[in-house]
Amino acid sequence: MGTNRIRSVLMAFGGAAMIAGGCTEPPSPNAVAGRQASATIESAAPKGNQKMATKTATFGGGCFWGVEEAFRTTKGVVSTDVGYAGGTMASPTYRDVCGGRTGHAEVVRVHYDPAAISYDALLELFWIVHDPTQVDRQGPDVGEQYRSVVFFHDAEQEAAARASMKRLGESGKFNRPIATRIEAAGPFYRAEEYHQQYLAKRGESSCHINVGGH
Repeated sequence: MGTNRIRSVLMAFGGAAMIAGGCTEPPSPNAVAGRQASATIESAAPKGNQKMATKTATFGGGCFWGVEEAFRTTKGVVSTDVGYAGGTMASPTYRDVCGGRTGHAEVVRVHYDPAAISYDALLELFWIVHDPTQVDRQGPDVGEQYRSVVFFHDAEQEAAARASMKRLGESGKFNRPIATRIEAAGPFYRAEEYHQQYLAKRGESSCHINVGGH
């Protein structure tokens, strides 16, 4: 990922360290439906008959609304959706996950064009948009569902994630150890529709705030 892209992400998210908004009661689906009808969201999908071989990456970095927006607006990302992964309950709801009884993390599933952006670049963005030193929380959001986690989809992704995390830990950027879990991807349960592209539907770029340091 280029320096200009990193700088633009930091500006959009208010600094180098961010934390997510709370696990709040979801809005009324009827109210959201009205906003969705008037919202225009630019799609990153290929146009016309253009086809590409995409790959999938899955990241958890706290509240999935802001994390999704960071990836969704990144060049080379074809599409994103938010959901739940890493737990024990089949087909959990948002309320189930927020209750802390399912073991799931809030995650963003990223479909990307490897010819346009590398997995290493996605990892670099992932480290920027949340605080990977926090354990089972992001700022005021406390719970296992907010854990920092990379779900790898093949051996190549696992190796890249472990190497990237090692470099980050040795970089001196943080004064606490990196707490991110690196785990094999299992079932992904897509979140309720009102969570998809939540910020974009509201014309917002971030639900994160700058915590000013590590």
